[in-house]
Amino acid sequence: MVIGITGGIGSGKSTLSKLIHRQGYPVYDTDKEARRLQDEDAILVQQIKSLFGENIYADGKLNRPAVAALVFNNTELLQKLTALVHPAVKQDFIKWKGNYNSEDLIFIEGAVLFEGKFDLLTDKIILVTASEDIRIQRVMHRDGISREQVLSRIKNQIPDTEKALKSDLVINTDRGLPDDIMQSIVVWQH
Repeated sequence: MVIGITGGIGSGKSTLSKLIHRQGYPVYDTDKEARRLQDEDAILVQQIKSLFGENIYADGKLNRPAVAALVFNNTELLQKLTALVHPAVKQDFIKWKGNYNSEDLIFIEGAVLFEGKFDLLTDKIILVTASEDIRIQRVMHRDGISREQVLSRIKNQIPDTEKALKSDLVINTDRGLPDDIMQSIVVWQH
């Protein structure tokens, strides 16, 4: 069974994923793998260079701050980028998943699980939520960015209220992860 973990920026989904991974379950982090593929997948690198120009890479690495500055206020450019990245990540996930055929549960974490149609690859979905103020504070502290930059990222994601309608389990992390969270998840194992 493939379980998706999603939530807006700063919601606590990565904290949940780390807990699940520490419990011994495989977790595919779409954000981390997207970054790896943007640096290592020759076809994707060439596509990104075609979109932004050769200089968007330095020393074999994508200049992420430059890309962020270009796309987060340009919806059309962001859509073009995600149209390149999401299919590459989906292919990589399907290949990765093949390594875990004997597992009862595997997980895929992504902020844009619904936006990128990764939900179509899952059997169940966990939505991790937190109030907007808490999310903003977490991200400002974690990433050292301004409130406005966090709000710009939030506006590019589907609202939690909409995601909740498509989710099997909703976890609010305003006060951290619930102590019994793993019990709620492993019930799907059987």
